[in-house]
Amino acid sequence: MAKSAHAGLIRSMGRLDLVAVTINAVIGAGIFGLPAKIFGLIGDFSVIAFLVCAVFASLIVLCFAELGSRFSETGGPYLYAREAFGPLIGFEAGWLMWLARVSAFAANGNLLVGYAAYFWPRIASGAGRTVFLSMVVVSLMAINIVGVRNAARVSNLFTAGKLIPIALFIAAGLWFADWGHFTFAATPGYGPFSTSVLLLVYAFTGFEMAVVPSGEIRDPQRTIPIALLSAMALIALVYLLIQIVCIATLPELAGSQRPLADAANRFLGHTGAAIISAGIVISIAGNLHITLLSAARIPFAMGERGELPQLLGTTHPRFQTPHLAILFTGAVMLVLALSGTFIYALTISTLARIMIYMTTCAALPVLRRKAGRPRASFEVPGGVAIAVLAILLATWLLSNSTWREARDTAIAASLGIVVFTISKYHRDEL
Repeated sequence: MAKSAHAGLIRSMGRLDLVAVTINAVIGAGIFGLPAKIFGLIGDFSVIAFLVCAVFASLIVLCFAELGSRFSETGGPYLYAREAFGPLIGFEAGWLMWLARVSAFAANGNLLVGYAAYFWPRIASGAGRTVFLSMVVVSLMAINIVGVRNAARVSNLFTAGKLIPIALFIAAGLWFADWGHFTFAATPGYGPFSTSVLLLVYAFTGFEMAVVPSGEIRDPQRTIPIALLSAMALIALVYLLIQIVCIATLPELAGSQRPLADAANRFLGHTGAAIISAGIVISIAGNLHITLLSAARIPFAMGERGELPQLLGTTHPRFQTPHLAILFTGAVMLVLALSGTFIYALTISTLARIMIYMTTCAALPVLRRKAGRPRASFEVPGGVAIAVLAILLATWLLSNSTWREARDTAIAASLGIVVFTISKYHRDEL
């Protein structure tokens, strides 16, 4: 097993492992509720909104693929922004990404409770909920600590567990589809369509988590571009087919709280609905697993560079994983999930991700010109134009955010500056 160039990490994740990581990172809970929400906003044109968001995501993924092919160290967007724009901007990118991930983990953890309660009603509230969430987080921390190879194997199992029910849903749904449900009668306005695309960003994002553990990926400069592009192409196709099946099989889609389960109940009966519900539980659990794996590597990378306590940048002497960063991140995730205060932090999640994407895209032309960095093994044709277009689309999406969301994101970013300043002061004092 190849050893990483720094901090005792082990390079044990291969190309298929990274494809599975990307699928688990992106396909979480959003796609299981958004088909109804988007259809309620813009009707049949929701299919077009899925396509537009897929194009937006693909532009950003291309930028990530090129930047990922330049680096072999852990950090992802934090590292890209740091190398392109300096320590402060890099810290802000990493800080916002970490906050977005821990808040999303807390939110999806509570969604996991809701769906799992379909099978075990006692965990829906009270002590049962506390015990269940604690067991989930502690188990995921243990899996991540005992070795990245084991974490990758678990990720592969979660990927299979979520894709099989989805494939069954799509295949059966297309067979029973009523294509007369598609009329495209009422053209949606600019506002509802823009809002729909912004909401879908939540379902299409998460791929950035796959590039963070580069220090534990075999030949990351070549593995990352292929894995990212392959996984996102599959995800975009799956999402589009899910929306088509929901529209074609569930006339009351706009009012459904569980659109995939309700649609499956129509053409597969109660057994099909149970299978889809089980698939959702597996899907969310897989997403939580990868969220912890990736999020913990951010304070690890910052700790390595002295921008957070250096203990966070250490690895376990036996398992060679960033165990203290995993324990710290997992503990914060559990506290937020149990307390319910994650709702406030969650409002910045999508906006923070978009800002991280903008920073990453802006880093592409800067690093192309910057001397002293390894040449990209995957260079996107027209990469500068693609980066500019992605930034413009991201700006359009940000313009549709609310004042409260913008305020919350600014507060979170300001808190990051405070943490960075305090850390810098302590470094200078030593």
